Amino acid sequence: MQRIKKLKRKIPHLSTEQMIEVDRLMIEEYRIDLIQMMENAGRCLMVVAVCEFLKRRLGRKKVTVLAGSGGNGGGAMVCARRLHNLGVEVNVYISQPAHRMGSVPRHQLEILKEMKIPVKMGDELNNVQDVDLIIDGLIGYSINGNPRGLVREMIVWANARDVPILALDTPSGLDLTSGEIHYPNIAAAATLTLALPKQGLFSDLARSVTGRIFLGDISVPPDLYDARSLKLKVSPKIFRDGDVVRLT
Repeated sequence: MQRIKKLKRKIPHLSTEQMIEVDRLMIEEYRIDLIQMMENAGRCLMVVAVCEFLKRRLGRKKVTVLAGSGGNGGGAMVCARRLHNLGVEVNVYISQPAHRMGSVPRHQLEILKEMKIPVKMGDELNNVQDVDLIIDGLIGYSINGNPRGLVREMIVWANARDVPILALDTPSGLDLTSGEIHYPNIAAAATLTLALPKQGLFSDLARSVTGRIFLGDISVPPDLYDARSLKLKVSPKIFRDGDVVRLT
C-alpha cells in the first residue's frame, strides 16, 4: 500500500456550486460518468482507511460502513467492497432501503449483496459489538439543515463509539461551503475530500470535526478547471506522488 505524502503546494478551494459544476463538466463534457468517479472515490477511501487506521493484519480488522442514499453512500460502499477484498471484516449499514437510493449507489449496493457482504438497515447498529473503524458516507455536499430520522440516529451512534471515524468528502452534518455545523454531526478523526478541497472544511468551526484532511484523485482532468464557468488554475502535479495526498 502506498505511503500518503503531505501536499506542500497551495491549491484552490471549491464552493459547493463549483463542485456541482465540476461534476457536470466531468459527465457532460468529458464523458466521465458518476459511477467512474464513485469507483475512484471508494478506492481512495480504502487507501486512507488502510494506511492511516487499519495498517496491518487486515484479516483481524472489523469495519462498519455507514452509507447514505446518494453519491457519498455509493463511494462508501465501493470502499466496503475493496476492504472486503483485502480480508477485512466489513458490515454495511444503510440509511434508506434500496428502492429509495439513487440508481448509481443502488448499483453498488447490488454488488455488495452479490458478494455476500452483510448489508443491514441503520436501525440495527445497536447490535454492533467490536469495530476498529467507522466509515461515514451518510451525507455529502447536498446537506439541507440538521440531519433527521435514521441518519440522525446513525450519526449519534457513531459518535458514541470509542472508535475513529473516517469521513468521505465531509463529516456528515458539515456544510462544505459555509463551514456551518449542523447538529448532530460526525466528529471525524480524518476526512477524505475529493478532486479539490472544499471551502467549508477549513472554517474555524470545521476544524473541530474534520480531523486530518486528505485529498483523493477522482480523475478530474486538470484542464477541466480552466473552463469558463470555473476559471481555476490547478497544477497537474497534485497527485504526482499518489492518488491520495494529505492536506493537514
